[in-house]
Amino acid sequence: MFQRHSHFALLLALAAFTWGLISHGVAADQDVSKNITVELWEDEAKVEQTIEGFFSSSGHTNNWAVLVCTSRFWFNYRHMANTLSIYRTVKRLGIPDSNIILMLADDVACNARNHFPGTVYNNAGRFLDLYGGNVEVDYRGYEVNVENFIRVLTGRHGPEVPRSKRLLTDDRSNILVYMTGHGGDEFLKFQDFEEISSHDLSDAFSQMWEKRRYHEVLFVADTCQAASLYRHITSPNILAAASSLTGESSYSHHVDTEIGVHVIDRFTYYNLEVLERVQRDDVATMQGLFNTYNKDAIASTPGIRKDLFSRQLDQTLVTDFFGGVQTVEYTTEGYPFQDAS
Repeated sequence: MFQRHSHFALLLALAAFTWGLISHGVAADQDVSKNITVELWEDEAKVEQTIEGFFSSSGHTNNWAVLVCTSRFWFNYRHMANTLSIYRTVKRLGIPDSNIILMLADDVACNARNHFPGTVYNNAGRFLDLYGGNVEVDYRGYEVNVENFIRVLTGRHGPEVPRSKRLLTDDRSNILVYMTGHGGDEFLKFQDFEEISSHDLSDAFSQMWEKRRYHEVLFVADTCQAASLYRHITSPNILAAASSLTGESSYSHHVDTEIGVHVIDRFTYYNLEVLERVQRDDVATMQGLFNTYNKDAIASTPGIRKDLFSRQLDQTLVTDFFGGVQTVEYTTEGYPFQDAS
């Protein structure tokens, strides 16, 4: 941990040491060079503890989400509902729109075949309209393509791309990357005209790590043979969850007979059953979430990859990825102001 902040810690320690010299009346021309190294190393643990106090227990200071529906057309209604369901969840748990990149074909809500115009539902009971509220789509239509997705992750944009379409992360950012659509062995289709491969994803995450664009990543894929997408990832601090293992299909959950299509996929549906009960200050863990996965209910074998992840899952909060960090220091003491007169 100290290596990632060695320069910052050194500056803090040096400043503290210099202030100590001044406050103790050490002469400016006095030779103290022999003591500086000793003082810095003695205070290193204290400085590191002070620095860590600014950050959350997971070590991150901000949360981001990249939510991608790679499908288009009416019969893929459920993929848009999947993505909007996760979008609603992360916003409810504290991630603002400014920290969410939402990629949707956006051709369902106002489709001529939609019996309920301007709406998207994820349940046949139609209890919640996922689209009618405050939804900010960053990439829509044919902007949802492999090139733009990789540019978002790696930060390789042209000067014409506004900040609202950029993933402005740093080495203290926890990022949720959620993807849903039609896939196969080591590929995921983008709108039926191109594909992203598992090697493309691995390379993008490697670039992100090299460029210090994340602290930790949760990669979630809801598609057929989803586990094959994380097969070649080698970058540190990445946790991955998939709706199905290689060779298995993923399945939709149920049909709304009035809408006429399936409205949500099984894997996303059962994740939402847990996430809907999570609150911002919740202590629910990723291990607890993964323990709820039921192969019979999901109708496929969910995949979990944790060998690249540095923390224990029973100590990793769900809100470390699905929520937003809000660090507040509470004090009952007043601040002492000096009388200007």
